[in-house]
Amino acid sequence: MTMKTRKSIFIASCLLPGLFLFLLFKVYPTLQIFQKSLYLWTGLSDKPKFIGLQNYTDMFHDDTFLLSLKNTGLLMLVVPIVTLLIALVNASILTKSKLKERNIYRTVFFFPSILSFVVIAILWSFIYHPTMGFLNSGLEAVGLDKWALPWLGDQRVVLWALAVTLIWQAAGYYMVIYMAGIDGISPELYEAAELDGATRIKQFIHITIPMLWEIIRVTIIFSINGVLSISFVIVSVMTAGGPDHHSEVVMTYLYSQAFTNSNFGYAMAIGVFIFVISMILALLSNKLTERGTD
Repeated sequence: MTMKTRKSIFIASCLLPGLFLFLLFKVYPTLQIFQKSLYLWTGLSDKPKFIGLQNYTDMFHDDTFLLSLKNTGLLMLVVPIVTLLIALVNASILTKSKLKERNIYRTVFFFPSILSFVVIAILWSFIYHPTMGFLNSGLEAVGLDKWALPWLGDQRVVLWALAVTLIWQAAGYYMVIYMAGIDGISPELYEAAELDGATRIKQFIHITIPMLWEIIRVTIIFSINGVLSISFVIVSVMTAGGPDHHSEVVMTYLYSQAFTNSNFGYAMAIGVFIFVISMILALLSNKLTERGTD
């Protein structure tokens, strides 16, 4: 046996156990979800009934699912844009400014990212509380009583209240990523631009953003997928999809169909739909931002 063959066998012996576990616990369950989405199944019966694409047809005639899809789409559109913009601006200010307290600001902005999602949801539930909440109390203290609302009980504002929570949680995380990227930009570029009379805003637009574009592309995909996963916990704890499903998102609706209504086949069809949409959005965002890599 040659040395090359021995080396190949050793590498294979190291990789195969991990590959086996990945196939067993990742790939196989995923394929099972695709298969079970074609059945009428309660999750308990060992003889599910094959119904073909009926679950997928029912999805687009389900008003609650369509409302949850609309809510998720709005969050996925608004939250990443606002979050990444805040993160980028804060990262630029804290990296380039000469504030003595900038290390304190970095810690304060990043702190929400290390908290449990459940803790964040409970904290903001108290902030939004209609009678004891900090938000309404603050509005009343400055004479803006008319602006005080039952934030999590009002169909008009509940989704945007949740969006603020999601933005607050994630902005510090992406800020740290951008700060690391800005630290890697040559200071000579900024010095040359300053000598040419470029303002801080122009430096931000013409140097910082182009030099960070590859990082920004990655964080766009991360933030879009993050809304899908994090919103499940935030919505479940803060509103449970209410009032009247106006804060329902696709992940909470999937969970309720599976574990409340025992409609696992339909829930798996929703899961397949989410998987396909996530892949399409990731590819689309990558394609749309590709022009900035030249």
